[in-house]
Amino acid sequence: MDDDKGASQVSGSFVAADYVVFALMLVVSAAVGVYYAWTDRKQRSSGDFLMGGRRLTALPVSLSLTASFMSAITVLSHPAEVYCYGAIVVFHCVSYLMTVLVTSEVFLPVFYELSITSTYEYLELRFNRAARLLGTLLFVVQTILYTGIVIYTPALALNQVTGLDLWGAVVSTGVVCTFYCTVGGLKAVVWTDVFQVGLGVMLAGFLAVIIRSVMLQGGVTSILSDSQHGGRLNLWDFDTNPLRRHTFWTVTVGGTFIWISIYGINQAQVQRYISCKSITHARLSLFINLLGLWSILLCSVFAGLCLYSVYKHCDPWNTGLISAPDQLMPFLVMDILGDYPGLPGLFVAAAYSGSLSTVSSSINALAAVTVEDLIKPYRNISEKHLSWISKGLSFLYGVLCIGMAGLASVMGGILQATISIFGIIGGPLLGLFTLGIVCPCANSKGALSGLVSGLVVSLWLGIGAQIYPPPPDMSRPLSLTTEGCNFTTTTGFNWTSTALPAQPSSTAPAHTENWYSLSYLYFSPIGTIVVISVGLIVSVLTGTSHFVQCSLRLITATEFLGKLDLKKDGEKKFGNTNPGFCDVELDLTKSSVPS
Repeated sequence: MDDDKGASQVSGSFVAADYVVFALMLVVSAAVGVYYAWTDRKQRSSGDFLMGGRRLTALPVSLSLTASFMSAITVLSHPAEVYCYGAIVVFHCVSYLMTVLVTSEVFLPVFYELSITSTYEYLELRFNRAARLLGTLLFVVQTILYTGIVIYTPALALNQVTGLDLWGAVVSTGVVCTFYCTVGGLKAVVWTDVFQVGLGVMLAGFLAVIIRSVMLQGGVTSILSDSQHGGRLNLWDFDTNPLRRHTFWTVTVGGTFIWISIYGINQAQVQRYISCKSITHARLSLFINLLGLWSILLCSVFAGLCLYSVYKHCDPWNTGLISAPDQLMPFLVMDILGDYPGLPGLFVAAAYSGSLSTVSSSINALAAVTVEDLIKPYRNISEKHLSWISKGLSFLYGVLCIGMAGLASVMGGILQATISIFGIIGGPLLGLFTLGIVCPCANSKGALSGLVSGLVVSLWLGIGAQIYPPPPDMSRPLSLTTEGCNFTTTTGFNWTSTALPAQPSSTAPAHTENWYSLSYLYFSPIGTIVVISVGLIVSVLTGTSHFVQCSLRLITATEFLGKLDLKKDGEKKFGNTNPGFCDVELDLTKSSVPS
């Protein structure tokens, strides 16, 4: 593309070949659901439907893990983030590595060896039923909010590049997901993810944009040079100020906590790796998934650099050609790939495939926790009926998530909104599970007090950040210009001026601004730390142990099961602490419980 041209006024539209490529992806996804509904038509248990019979292998599960949270948010919002704020988000590579290591060594062994369907079953085994119910409800709220954003995002992309009705696109996404998730269960979800990631649908969409951009801009070196001059290669920012939106420390430390809350305890991810046929396959799936995460992140960051290189002289956001930064990638696609039938369809299929995977994962996980945590403990229902209830719940949650997409349309920046949701709710939940796994002296009073305290603090910071946005010197948006624009709008205005993006002003009083300017990536670690700190203090004050006795160490699944065996009646009433973890570590040599 000629540098003086920049953004063009017309973004183009889909042609028949684009619709064929896009429709093929939807048809194959739905067909996978039909296939597994037919082959498993004789399945009699909810476990087969929700967990794939625990017979899955590492490779398909690893691809499914990658796809589940690499949605349209990655395809659309990561490049826009790089375009507006720079490539420092590439350090999420470090947080991904730390996440996989912690998950495989701390959380995976416990959940796998307990053979539980819902991760929140652990909270009742470790603490009490109240902790389990509160954890389940928080997960349901978090997942429905997140899924609404994921459904809305590709619909926005499709609306931008084709003019197709926005809400028609929202409904079509939700209907296809709900269909194959309802009829096919976890196997359909996993193998659809294999098609979407394993066959390269997501990467192919990125690569089409990257290759064409490199050809237009004169090579990779030219794109990197433009990005360097434009300040987009701002990688070496080691400022420790926690108020800065993105630095090496906020991305790596904050990102690690957020991703551990997703991979370590989130039902949608845990449900996948504990469905493997052995713990070795489960661990292997996590490490293969790491390669997928790195590949997609690097592609999305470089696509953002391509975006800047193409529009460095004429920003389509400030000229009004698009209404939000999240529309930059689909605009670029139609601008540089519009003359190649099928390629715009491939990109939209990439955005959609990620979201289909994420939404189906969420629906399946929501059905699992509802059956295991809200129905089974209170009703004696046959496995055949539970299987039908699971399918009905998948359908119900699919409809509910479509409705929640309406809320996503008013949430502003998609990437930050998504991470904020995981930070505000996922952080305290991570603290609760961590308290149970590494703090032997923690009791149910401490757990519940810590969870409520962490949630209050996270909500306070998150809501405050929305009311009082951080000032530009903390978020540091990079300059965007329209000086190279050379077209006339429909109102007759000739774009030849320079403009910077309007930033929301902070109206917070001076003494509160610092609190609410905290990087949104730190919402999760603060929530986690508050839960653990308050949980330990309350456990010590309400128990019989002292601080010197309350050591931090990993409780293995074997030790955990041994302590559970001390309770013979097996009845866990609401609010009662599991006696295997009564305030102090048990001295098994002095136990008088008969064997």
